[in-house]
Amino acid sequence: MSAVVALWNTSIGKKAVMAVTGVALVGFVIAHMAGNLKIFLGPAAFDAYARGLREFGEPFLAYEQALWTARLVLVVAVVLHIVAAVQLTQMSWAARPIAYTDKEAVAATYAARTMRWGGVILLLFVIYHLLHFTAGVVGYAPGQFQPGSVYRNVVIGFSVWYVSAFYIVAQAALGLHLYHGVWSMFQTLGMRARDNGAYRGLAVVVAVLVVAGNVSIPLAVLAGVVK
Repeated sequence: MSAVVALWNTSIGKKAVMAVTGVALVGFVIAHMAGNLKIFLGPAAFDAYARGLREFGEPFLAYEQALWTARLVLVVAVVLHIVAAVQLTQMSWAARPIAYTDKEAVAATYAARTMRWGGVILLLFVIYHLLHFTAGVVGYAPGQFQPGSVYRNVVIGFSVWYVSAFYIVAQAALGLHLYHGVWSMFQTLGMRARDNGAYRGLAVVVAVLVVAGNVSIPLAVLAGVVK
């Protein structure tokens, strides 16, 4: 245990934690996007998918047990990811008490600032997203949110243009976070530097696909394609 604590107290250990939790979170984001695209198959298919998430593992697991287990793992990953990021930022500031001049504000510094602020935006978005589509306590008039009608809830939720606009802006922040995060993840995990171009290309592909897939849903609702 002492070795784990000692590793955690180093910048290398914190970067490793961010990389490992990043893998889990990127995997979730991709799977979540792919599942949500089932909305284009119609109400029956989408609601069946939502029920399947809750019934997954039955009868060996209780109703929603697998779903809540996955949620718990994701919460732990998010907390570790955020704590490691904050502490790395603090370590970086402590090691460089005098800020860079304008001439020294290189691309890496800009990318780091983008990740920090993008991370804050995404955290606020996740909180709103859970209150919106999971709990149904925001974004709906009284009686509009129906827990068993996921397709209907999504259509009603995204029919409000400013709610859809907020989701689209949040997806732009997610895209930037994914791009820099996926590329940094490969570097932290010790991939070969000569393959840097390939890793950056993969990071672009992941970011573009996730953003395009997620943004397509509110746009389809606003355009009346999904109704």
